[in-house]
Amino acid sequence: MRRPLTIARLIGQEITLWHPAWLCVIAALALTCLGLYGIDLGERLRGADRAALEAAAGALEPAPGFDALTQPDTAGEGGPGPLTVRQALHGLIGLVAAAVVALPHQRFLRLIAWPGMAVCLCLLVFLLVPWVPASVVRPVNGVRGWIDLGPMDLQPSELAKPAFALAMAQYLRYRKNHRTYRGLLPPAVITFIPVGLIFLQPDLGVAMLYAPALLAMLLAAGARLRHMAAAVAIGLCAIPASYPLLKPHQQQRIVGMYQQLVGDETAREDLNYQAHKAQMLVGAGGMLGNTDAHARAVVRFAELPERHNDMIFAVLMARFGALGGAGVLALYALWIAGAALSAVRTRDAFGRVLVVGLASFVAVQAVVNVSMVVGAAPIIGITLPFVSYGGSSMLSSWLMVGLIFGVAMRPPPILSRPAFEFGDRF
Repeated sequence: MRRPLTIARLIGQEITLWHPAWLCVIAALALTCLGLYGIDLGERLRGADRAALEAAAGALEPAPGFDALTQPDTAGEGGPGPLTVRQALHGLIGLVAAAVVALPHQRFLRLIAWPGMAVCLCLLVFLLVPWVPASVVRPVNGVRGWIDLGPMDLQPSELAKPAFALAMAQYLRYRKNHRTYRGLLPPAVITFIPVGLIFLQPDLGVAMLYAPALLAMLLAAGARLRHMAAAVAIGLCAIPASYPLLKPHQQQRIVGMYQQLVGDETAREDLNYQAHKAQMLVGAGGMLGNTDAHARAVVRFAELPERHNDMIFAVLMARFGALGGAGVLALYALWIAGAALSAVRTRDAFGRVLVVGLASFVAVQAVVNVSMVVGAAPIIGITLPFVSYGGSSMLSSWLMVGLIFGVAMRPPPILSRPAFEFGDRF
C-alpha cells in the first residue's frame, strides 16, 4: 500500500544548506542585475548631456538626420523605464519559481518529468496550428513562438528546455542500452520531437541548443566516447545539407556573416546592419568602457536593433569595455562551475544527468549569444541567459537554477549506482 504524499516526503527529511549550487545563485543574481542595468542603458538618456552626445556622434555613424536629443526617452528622469520595470518583475517571478522547484525531492521531480514534457509539447503544437489568430499566437519577426497571455507573453520553447532535461534525465536513469549505437536511437528520437516543433516556428536559435545538451547528458549517463564522437561527426557533416531547409531570412544571415568575414562592406546597411551596429558598440567600449552618460549616448546613437534583448551584451561592453565583457563571461564560468561541482557531488544518476543537461543549455546559449555579438557566429535570434529582456527566458533560466539547487542541497544517497561509468568509456 502506498504511503500518502506528505510535506515531509515531498521535500525530503535531510537537506544541506552549504553546497556548490550557491555559486549558481550568486552568479545568476549578478547577471540579472547587469541585465537590468543594460536594459536601462538602452531605454533612457539620463545624464547624457550634449557634450556626451556630440562625442558619441563623432565616434559612431548615426542615421542621416538622427538627433539623439530629440529622441523621446521611454521613461522620465525620475525612474526606470517600462522594460526595466517589467524585467525586474520577471526576475522576481523567476526567483519565486526557483524556490518552488528547489523544494520538492527528486522522486517528485521524476514523477512530473514526462507529464511536464507532454504539456510543453502540446503548447509547441498549439503554436503551429494555422487557424489560431495572431491575437493569441503573436508572431515576432516571422516566428510563431509566443502565446499572448495579456500582461505577458509565454514562449513555450524556453520552458521546454528544463522540461526536456527532466524527461531525458528520467529516461537515462540507470539505463545501459545507450552504451550501444542502437541504444542511442531512442534519446535521439525523443530529442527530435521538440527540436522539430521549434524548428517549424521557425526558431533556429533555441532548436540548436538541444543537440549539445543531449550529448552532454548521454556522456554523463555513461555513453561511450567513440559513439559520441561518431554522432558529432555525423552532425557536423549534416550541417551543410540542412542549408536548403532554412528559411530565406536565416540563409541571408549566414550569407551576411560570410560577407562580413571576407571584408565585404556592401551589406553593412542591409544584411549585416544589426551585426555592424553591435560591433560598433563593442569597439566603442574600448578596454575600460565609458562613463554612464557617454555609454547612454553611444547606445542611443548606434540605434542597435534588439539592444535590450539578443544584443544586450554589446550594450554592456559599450559601458564596461572589454574587461567588463570578460567579467560577464567570468560570471557565466562561475555559474557553470557551481553546476559542475553540484553534478560531481551527487551520486544519484537522475540528479547528475539533470544538472549536466541544464548546465549545457546555459553554457551553449551564452557562448552562441556572445559569438553573435562579436561577429564570430551568424545572428540567429537567441537570448543571453539571465541578462536579455524576456519573461519566459528569465523564468526558464531561474527554473534551471532552482532544479540544480534542489539536487545540490540534498546529501548523496548511500546506495546508488554512479551516473558516470569511468570504466570502458571508449
